[in-house]
Amino acid sequence: MKRWLILEDGTYFEGTGFGAESNVFGEIVFTTSMTGYQETITNQSANGQIITFTYPVIGNASINRDDFESLSPTCKGIVVKEHARLASNWRSQMTLDTFLKQKGIPGIAGIDTRALTRKIREHGVMKASIVDAGDDFSHAYDQLKAAVLPTNQVEQVSTTKPYPNPGVGRNIAILDFGLKHSTMRELVKRQCNLTVLPYTTSAKDILAMNPDGVLLTNGPGNPKSVPNVLKTIQEIQGEIPILGIALGHQLLALANGADTEKMKFGHHGNHPVRQLETGKVHFSAQSHGYVVNRESLLNTDLVVTYEEINDQTVEGIRHTKYPAIGVQFQPDASPGTHDALYLFDEFLTMMDAWKERN
Repeated sequence: MKRWLILEDGTYFEGTGFGAESNVFGEIVFTTSMTGYQETITNQSANGQIITFTYPVIGNASINRDDFESLSPTCKGIVVKEHARLASNWRSQMTLDTFLKQKGIPGIAGIDTRALTRKIREHGVMKASIVDAGDDFSHAYDQLKAAVLPTNQVEQVSTTKPYPNPGVGRNIAILDFGLKHSTMRELVKRQCNLTVLPYTTSAKDILAMNPDGVLLTNGPGNPKSVPNVLKTIQEIQGEIPILGIALGHQLLALANGADTEKMKFGHHGNHPVRQLETGKVHFSAQSHGYVVNRESLLNTDLVVTYEEINDQTVEGIRHTKYPAIGVQFQPDASPGTHDALYLFDEFLTMMDAWKERN
């Protein structure tokens, strides 16, 4: 079935549809990851996005039970150069096409993803749609221009009720803005007792749980769309050690008087980051369209700990008075390298040190 990918500036690409047959609108982005398409699609940080894969062949490893980052993905669609209709992998449970049909997510193949990526890099992210090629183009384009993308993205992906992931070690409260399963896996490996909480949970309720630490998770969209969370962070920092990841890192910055801004085309895929204290370079997994403004940190109690090598954007912060750290990248390494897994151990060490002092 022939389908169109239409961009907000009027550019369109014709390709072949797979997955769900629905017409969708979303923000088009590109990811440079060479592996892990299942993790990328099911990462809730991709809520509302049409994901362009720069790697040329997608689907050849199929879908398996181990690589889900969420059970109900909320990306809007995927764009690929070549969709592998046949898959070969010992863990395979279903094809990518079958999975996308089940989840109501359309895909479009046969697209010149190099040309599309160059356009996004030059002009920035924009609205896009995937529609049937038989539709009236002018009408489809008018619908795209009139479409208003939602801003309540965290509300769409956060859990609505608390739930436990029992362990026998340190107690960690997880404030869910779009939690990845691999984050929980890493903490469970370290024998942590986890309680996942809605993003609306108050500081009073968090403190009443008497946790050893609080994790602010990754998530989608503009951090300024969830302003009520800032008060919660302000009331728990200094009382409990905090680790903020991705969106959680941005919210930690906002809660301490810094500012965030939208990036031209974001970071999606694998990016090199430098740890300023040691000079060591790590490759990291990233999926974000907003970033902490570096200059806005000057008059706060936060200092920069990591930066992206290519554009020098802020990739990590540390509070100078309280046990609170944040990283823009996703240390769970899913998909991506395992360079930053040590950050979970650093978080646990920070909790132990705080407990000894108090």
